[in-house]
Amino acid sequence: MSSTPPNLTNPGAPPGTAAGNSASGTSPTFSPLYQQIKALITQSLQSGEWKPGELIPSEIELAGRFKVSQGTVRKAIDELAAENLVVRRQGKGTFVATHHEARAQYRFLRLMPDTGEPHHADNRILEVKRLRAPAEVARLLDVKSGDSVIFIKRVQAFDGEPIIVEELWLPGSLFKGLTAERLTEYKGPMYGLFETEFGTRMIRATEKIRAVLADEDTARLLNIAAGTPMLNVERVSYTYGDKPVEVRRGLYLTHHHHYQNELS
Repeated sequence: MSSTPPNLTNPGAPPGTAAGNSASGTSPTFSPLYQQIKALITQSLQSGEWKPGELIPSEIELAGRFKVSQGTVRKAIDELAAENLVVRRQGKGTFVATHHEARAQYRFLRLMPDTGEPHHADNRILEVKRLRAPAEVARLLDVKSGDSVIFIKRVQAFDGEPIIVEELWLPGSLFKGLTAERLTEYKGPMYGLFETEFGTRMIRATEKIRAVLADEDTARLLNIAAGTPMLNVERVSYTYGDKPVEVRRGLYLTHHHHYQNELS
């Protein structure tokens, strides 16, 4: 029995559904074919058909699957690679991106040393607790005020010097079983833990950066004077489908570090 091919004019619609069939009667919208193939591949990534770190089918195989040209598939994968959802490896193929790769870790940690190469931070977990979401956190996570969230507070040190104080809020429904003990014993990147054990992959983030002065608590944790200038970085991280899954507030000491970003 042959299966009905995906609806390429409306990838989100059930197979065989016309793109213009809309209950609201609004005019259909159309996107380039490669964008539709990109959406279908993204759906497979989101559903877990191909796991982080796994090899995805070749361009020829995907072209056959979606009944399009190899060039159309290549253009779709080009965009997915530019968005860090997949990684091309010369002579090996295209793999689902994973937070366990070193290059992915520094994609989200933008604080760089003024001299030398960036390297892994040592984490000291101060607090992990389940609480009801404050109104502002609930708004950013797109959950109801009072819903369960997990709050994490930690200090990150480089070469033994504490540099970052971070507070994180995560949806409690997605991170059941996350404890201070698990975070402490896990030696890889935190986003790698979220990806491997909780099935949640951060694929993009928005940040707000402002200059602040260290308060008494932050000064004590970083062994600096209260009132020391710092960077306050507030981040909301998203998984597939633009679903927010983390709110993070980081206070960065920049005596020997700088915040680096790439614009394109």
